[in-house]
Amino acid sequence: MKQRDELEEDKVSSLLWRFSIPAVTGMMVGAMYNVVDSIFVGRGVGEIALTAVTISFPLMTILMAVGMLVGLGAASVVSISLGQKDKFKAEQTLGNALTMMLVFVLSTTGFILWQLDWLLVSCLGVTADVLPYANDFMSIILLGSLFLHVGFGLNAVVRAQGDPKTALATQVMSAVVNAVLNYIFIFSFGWGIKGSATATVIAQAVAAAWVMAHFIRGQGVLRLRWVHLRLRWRIVKDIVRIGVAPFLMQIGASLVMVVFNLRVMVFGGSTAVAALGIVNRVLMLVVMPVSGISQGAQPIIGYNYGAKRYDRVIEALKKSIFASTIICLVGFVGVEFFAEEIVRLFNDEPRLIEIGATGLRVFLMLLPIIGFQIISANYFQAIGKAQYAILFNILRQVLVLIPMVYLLSHFFGLMGVWLAGPISDLAAALLTGICLRRNIRHFASLRGT
Repeated sequence: MKQRDELEEDKVSSLLWRFSIPAVTGMMVGAMYNVVDSIFVGRGVGEIALTAVTISFPLMTILMAVGMLVGLGAASVVSISLGQKDKFKAEQTLGNALTMMLVFVLSTTGFILWQLDWLLVSCLGVTADVLPYANDFMSIILLGSLFLHVGFGLNAVVRAQGDPKTALATQVMSAVVNAVLNYIFIFSFGWGIKGSATATVIAQAVAAAWVMAHFIRGQGVLRLRWVHLRLRWRIVKDIVRIGVAPFLMQIGASLVMVVFNLRVMVFGGSTAVAALGIVNRVLMLVVMPVSGISQGAQPIIGYNYGAKRYDRVIEALKKSIFASTIICLVGFVGVEFFAEEIVRLFNDEPRLIEIGATGLRVFLMLLPIIGFQIISANYFQAIGKAQYAILFNILRQVLVLIPMVYLLSHFFGLMGVWLAGPISDLAAALLTGICLRRNIRHFASLRGT
């Protein structure tokens, strides 16, 4: 258990650096995963295909939500269990997580495939000219969704057991395979949007195989034991209790994307929807490294919380917020000064550049405070207080953002849609800050300071 003891004994800044750099690199790779897809689709197939991917993305987000429910929930349980020196429960959690993924993916994927056209047209507002592209793309993605769940979900457990390098290797391997196959399938084979989807599924299959091999061979702290595949209610309850926060966050994100797509379509047409897709990809490119810092801090915070080392918990939190704020400031400067150049990477159409550049500058106006909000919300998840994480994430993505989209777009049209973003960011950051301050004061009283 030497590797785990380091989480309680080594310098927090050194641990955060060691765990976060691989996680940040991995999340950046994950962000580039989607950006590269969009660039290849936008330049190799066209603006209409980029619109199809953007409109279909809420369905992909739902799939990711299920992966987060199990994967991130299991990761937190594993970290806390190892901090309590309970390796048996940690391995039980790993086995139960795999079984839960298999059950959930069959049910969600089956339903979405069955009702795909109805969901695309009636719920997501896909128009007749975009529908063939969206259907081709999502059908292939759904058929390979099991690989997404296993590769993404169990990779979070790899990181939680104290092995960030292996977790990073999984993401890099998958991203490289995706980028290479995207180019080959779209530009060499001429498979269009089907080629992009096929490349994504194959890349996810590679990641899933790599992670499964890691746990079956017992190359880390934990080993996948088939006896633990049998579901235990106590374990399932713990996974769901903690994992419900990122799950609802992703469901909220999916709902927000649907609302955004529909409102943007009303005021700007398919070109504005394509621009929205670019805005989301750029936001993801900034937010993903922040999420990487959060993931790097998660085992440190979870382990020390389980070990009742509250001083180290607070130190890891503060350093994570500082690093995330720096990243968001850099992203903010880049967006404000180079918005047009960023949009041109995806497509050269003048109207798309005009709408996309405006969307980037306005929607990401308060980008510098997003890092604080994300780290703080995920901190509550890491210490097992999922109810707070749920509240903060739902507040930013649903309770404030959706009403603002409808209200402001009614008065200001497309500009109102963009303005809804910074307003919701500010409201969520204020409430999160208030609750975080109270939590830190509570820990300070436990330390007798």
